[in-house]
This record gives sequence, C-alpha cells and structure tokens, in this order.
Amino acid sequence: MNGSPNRPKASLWDTVKAVAWSFFGVRKNSAYQEDLGKLNPLHIIAVAFVAVIVFVVGLVLLVRHVAASA
Repeated sequence: MNGSPNRPKASLWDTVKAVAWSFFGVRKNSAYQEDLGKLNPLHIIAVAFVAVIVFVVGLVLLVRHVAASA
C-alpha cells in the first residue's frame, strides 16, 4: 500500500483543454474541482509553458506582420 488514491488519469488532451480554458478565464468551478483530482501538476506546467511560448511567438509574428505592412 503506497497510499496513493486510485483516481482516473487525465489524457494530454484533457490537460490542453484545461490550460486553454484557464488562459481565457472561463472555466466553471465544478470543472476546475474535477481537474484538480485528475490532472498531473507537472503536465499542467509543461503544457502551460508550451502554450505561453506559442502565444508569445504568435504575438511577435503578428506585430512584425502589421509593422511590415504599415
């Protein structure tokens, strides 16, 4: 007995959805509580880090495109 509860594991897609909803700030409290029970915190950090990098690169590319066409 290692003391870890038997909880359902979330898929990578579940983690991506949770991080995406968190970026928009529109996650329901009930869904948030459900995610706390099944998402791995390290996976959340990794997916959020990648999402931030993609977001920043997207903004830089958008600004460069707008500045070049002005």
